[in-house]
Amino acid sequence: MSESEQLSELIGEIYDAALDLSLWPKVLAESARFVDGFSAALVFKDATRKSGNLYYDTGHIEPHYKQLYFDNYVKLDPSTTSHVLAEIGEPVATADIMPYQEFLETRFYKEWARPQQLVDFVTAVLEKSSTGAALFGVFRHERNGPADDEMRRRMRLIIPHIRRAALIGRVIDLKAAEADSLADTVDGISAGMFMVDASTRIVHANASGHAMLAQGSALRVVGGKLAPTDASAEQGLTEVCAMANEGDAAVGVKGIAIPLTARDGERHVAHVLPLTSGARRRAGSSYAATAAVFVHKAAMDAPPPQAVVAKLYKLTPTELRVLLAIVQVGGVPEVAEALGIAESTVKTHLMRLFAKTGTKRQADLVKLVAAYINPLVS
Repeated sequence: MSESEQLSELIGEIYDAALDLSLWPKVLAESARFVDGFSAALVFKDATRKSGNLYYDTGHIEPHYKQLYFDNYVKLDPSTTSHVLAEIGEPVATADIMPYQEFLETRFYKEWARPQQLVDFVTAVLEKSSTGAALFGVFRHERNGPADDEMRRRMRLIIPHIRRAALIGRVIDLKAAEADSLADTVDGISAGMFMVDASTRIVHANASGHAMLAQGSALRVVGGKLAPTDASAEQGLTEVCAMANEGDAAVGVKGIAIPLTARDGERHVAHVLPLTSGARRRAGSSYAATAAVFVHKAAMDAPPPQAVVAKLYKLTPTELRVLLAIVQVGGVPEVAEALGIAESTVKTHLMRLFAKTGTKRQADLVKLVAAYINPLVS
């Protein structure tokens, strides 16, 4: 198949996984192949606790190494803190975080990646919170080589769709659901769900959706059509629903998470799932619907303190990683051990941190970070 044909088929399967979560391992395997990767996963990483949680993967990483990663090596993985600075939806390779030759000298590479012949891990942030981030990541094998421009280009083609499907799957939170019973299945979820046609005319709504419309604060019905009370969001929702009528690929990067502000000031977010192809077509055709719109309250998460510090002082991902390690574990030898890098490398980054933050001692760096975590610190 041509690239466009492969992409169209893959996008359809990605959106099917939003309703049937058991499809994610297969979808991730096909996504890895599409971008010339070895394996792929959906994970959550907490930069503060240096921990992680695996949602779905392709099964290509041996269970022994998978266990080792989350028990020991997630703390050493450079990508564990990289999401703090990364833009949502943008692929980030190891070389974007630190010099690649420096990576090859880390304990993480020597003890965990090299034995598996893995040479890179390219991640994309799907969603951020004050505690961490949900990530889509693809491993590169020695036979693939480190990430290149072609891999990044292909990842950018599928990341918006993976992000939309993952966010909708989290809202619905189904273990497994048949697409043709979508209306019955989502009736009990807390998010409002509206099946609409290409003009946003409502053809079905779940109980939460009817309650939202009755309240009239975030959503209303105008001439039988779904309309946000937030005028700035109305055009975005209308455009994405019209695009959904053209097929899965047409919705692209627009409207992945449409922000809505209710009349009472409460923030909501809408996600649009196309229903015109794949296994979802049965659900759409039953109701003459082209899309399902999911609306729920938005989390009021402030940027994590690490992100504020990094942006203010223009820190690189590696500098931020060293700074956080200094705060958490102490001196240069301890930081080198914790990060799996040479003491000389830690000292180099420490000098840059002093220069950028205007500090002279490690204790000053600890105090600086503490002030952002607790403003009462002086």
